Formats: sequence, structure tokens, C-alpha cells
Amino acid sequence: MISIIIPSFNHASTIGKCLESILSQTISDLEIIVVNDGSTDNTIEVLKSYADHIQLIDQPNQGAAAARNHGFDQSTGEHVMFCDADVMMRPEMLQKMLSALTVHPGAAYAYSSFRFGWKKFSSYPFSAERLRQINFITTTSLIRRADFPRFDESLRRFQDWDLWLTILERGKGGVLVDEELFRIENPLHRHHLISLFGQRPSQWRPSLMHRIPWDRIGWIPTSIKKYRAAREIIKRKHNL
Repeated sequence: MISIIIPSFNHASTIGKCLESILSQTISDLEIIVVNDGSTDNTIEVLKSYADHIQLIDQPNQGAAAARNHGFDQSTGEHVMFCDADVMMRPEMLQKMLSALTVHPGAAYAYSSFRFGWKKFSSYPFSAERLRQINFITTTSLIRRADFPRFDESLRRFQDWDLWLTILERGKGGVLVDEELFRIENPLHRHHLISLFGQRPSQWRPSLMHRIPWDRIGWIPTSIKKYRAAREIIKRKHNL
């Protein structure tokens, strides 16, 4: 069985479509756990219509990492996926990722390319050397339960990169399914705007921002300072 864990904070506009895409998968042995992380919109009302299909956890706002870990603690599947609440899966997504893990028994997780609004984000074949330099693996990946080390709730940023680096330090890597298997329905949601423009840095942000010689200019935007500081935390933690 695959356990799909969905942290949701004010995603009433997309959580229904996300769940419909999961319920339309070509495999049906699924456990769907939604962690409502203190939403202030009508997320709960939307989720009530899916009561027969999901396990709902309602908690005060604690952040995505804590919500994911809490959902994992309630899950039972041999494989787990942490799916954002505005992700729309292609019907064959889980089947293809599960097949990739079957073919590659040494891999801890399977990941893919995806579409963020109008833009396609292609990933790379797994490389430990590349992963130590940048994160190119999305959180919405299929992970073997036995290899999941939990999210570090003390981190404010780069929680996904930290996860993959932790697994790498335990001697495991991932396998790429070289296809676009999902899209983000609402890229303008605050969660993704933050990811792009620097309050919660991740791999998926405009590279132009990092090519500008801010140090030479003599002024560095706050978002870039936060990005660099967060990256240094990860580098020190993992001796990069």
C-alpha cells in the first residue's frame, strides 16, 4: 500500500482537485491522509465531502514539516508520498514511480519532472555529487517507508534538500522517472510564491536572482540574504 500524506494550509481552492487526481490513479491500494495545518479558510468544509476516502488530521498551525511527520506517524503504507495540496497527479503517476522502485530495489525513492504553472521543471538522473551541490528532487516523490528519516522540524527552509541529503548519508539514493508526472495547479498560492521569491528558499526559484553580482553592487536583497543563510545551515549540517 502507498500512503499519501497531504499537508494543507488554506488550500480550499485546490485540495479537492488534488484529491480527485489521487482517486483517479491507475492503482487503488492507497491510504490518503490529509493534515489540516490550522487552515483559516473553508478547507475543512471541502474535506468533509471526501470523508469516505481520506483520514483527516486537524491540528493547530505547526508548519509543513511537522504536518508531514504527524501524517507519517498515522500512516501504514510500505511506501509514502508527501504531496502538496495543489498538486494534480497524472493518472499513471503512482504506478510509474512504484514500477521504478521495483526495477531499482536499491533506490530509496522515485522522483519525476513536473509542471509549475506554464513552466516545465525537468529533473536530472540521480547523482550524489550533484545533490550535494543543489537540490533537484521535488518533495512529491515516492519513498520507501523503511528509508524515510523524517523531516527536520527545526529547519525553516530547505527541508526537502535536507531530507534527500540525510538519506544519501545513510547510503541510499533515488531513481528518476524521466517524465512530467504532475503539475502544480495554483503556482500563485503564497506557499509557492514564497518558494520562488525567497522567504522559503528551494531549488525552484529564478536563477537570475543568483546571477546578479549583489556583493559588487553593494546591496543584497533580504530574500537573497535569507537564501544564503539557509543554505549555509544545510551545508554545515551535512559537511558540504
